[in-house]
Amino acid sequence: MKRRFPTSAVIIVVIALLAVASFLNLGLLEPSQWSRAFKNLARFSSELFPPHWDTLPVLLPAIWETIQISFSGTILGFLLSLPLAFLGTHTLFDKIITTIVRGLVGAIRTVPSILFGIIFVIAVGLGPKAGVLGVALYTVGYLAKIYYEAFEAVDGEVIEAVRSTGCNRLQLFRFAILPETFNTLISQLLFMFEYNIRASTIMGFVGAGGIGYYLVGYVQMLQYQHLMTAIVLIFVVIMTIDFVSFKVRARISAPRH
Repeated sequence: MKRRFPTSAVIIVVIALLAVASFLNLGLLEPSQWSRAFKNLARFSSELFPPHWDTLPVLLPAIWETIQISFSGTILGFLLSLPLAFLGTHTLFDKIITTIVRGLVGAIRTVPSILFGIIFVIAVGLGPKAGVLGVALYTVGYLAKIYYEAFEAVDGEVIEAVRSTGCNRLQLFRFAILPETFNTLISQLLFMFEYNIRASTIMGFVGAGGIGYYLVGYVQMLQYQHLMTAIVLIFVVIMTIDFVSFKVRARISAPRH
């Protein structure tokens, strides 16, 4: 009897060959390039220290603006994503409506956050307003998808029990789906806020407000010690928000007795 080669093994071999081919094509397996890269990185790293803390009076208002951009954009994106997720739920609407909505959400999700920043800088000008709108639209692309998937994961028996009372779609959403998914909604909202702190930093690269403006300036003027100060400040802020968000999400997800 002929022994068949396992399908999983074939897939692994194909992936490995594709990976090696990609590495070769992109020059990742050339030792000379890696040697030059490590030398440049070592030189750059040595110029980052010590940080210049005298720039903190300038950077603190900028990082606060970044936090505000992230918070405002996340909340606005959340408010926009809820109705889209509602319309994109198969258990509530026909396939035509859900397909259109999911196509729109998918299109939004394919655009990088920095491109949204550029678009809104062109639309409303330089500053935090462009950053807020860019973060908001970027948030919609992800939260709407996560939310309509959560809505569809609600137990069918719960939905049918509420539907049997003769309620409409909005009432079904309000009294069956929303209570069942509330913890998921809040948990994902907090996670998105964490992520948007990083996205808001990048928005500053294109003039959409926040500390990113200073990061670009320091790099262009070769002021790497000032750059290091900004990086340390961003790290402290992100880690603090991550910690607080983790505690809140753990509290929300904990079973109630």
